[in-house]
Amino acid sequence: MPQNNTLKGNHANSELGGEAWMWSKAAENLAPGLVSLQWSPGALGRDISAGSRLDVEALQGDQAELVLKAETKLYHRRWFMLFLFSAVSASNAFIWLQYGIISNIFMRFYNTDSLAIDWLSMIYLLTYIPLILPVLWLLDNRGIRDIVLVGSAFNCIGAWIKIGSASPNLFTVTFLGQFVCSVATVFVLGIPSYLASVWFGEEEVSTACSIGVLGNQVGLNI
Repeated sequence: MPQNNTLKGNHANSELGGEAWMWSKAAENLAPGLVSLQWSPGALGRDISAGSRLDVEALQGDQAELVLKAETKLYHRRWFMLFLFSAVSASNAFIWLQYGIISNIFMRFYNTDSLAIDWLSMIYLLTYIPLILPVLWLLDNRGIRDIVLVGSAFNCIGAWIKIGSASPNLFTVTFLGQFVCSVATVFVLGIPSYLASVWFGEEEVSTACSIGVLGNQVGLNI
């Protein structure tokens, strides 16, 4: 015989199992003034973790439904992960403007005009426009780990290309390295809010997001 999951008044149906009785008692404690309470385990079925939180949502009339609220499991290494991301973001921001702050020196070294040096910085903004939507799609489908690893790889490869272009006749190679680093920016700038929501609790989200953004600002001011 199927179980009856409806509670009337304060009397539980005798056919309710132990777990159903737990849900019903939790509902009674959360909303004692309701005449009828309906137990609904939802899509998770009977797989209820010990750390889950039971909430009661009011329905039409005198009914209430138990809803399982997912809570983020917090790890101690979350702050270390945030520090690593901030370091990657800071290095990428440093590479962005390293030519513009001493443009006169690079103009003489590469024997080029100021517009060409300015484009070493503006390429970051130009690359962001066509790539941001594909990267956001990848973030939703592949997850934060793959996106940060790809962004870090682009940043590292671009930096090594630029190191190898330290010659007056290799400005084109320098521009290529800067372009590769600009691709890394697309994989980095949108991460702080996502990282904060995935790795940190509700009371830590704003702090973690601020620290993630701070890493990029530190790189701009080095």
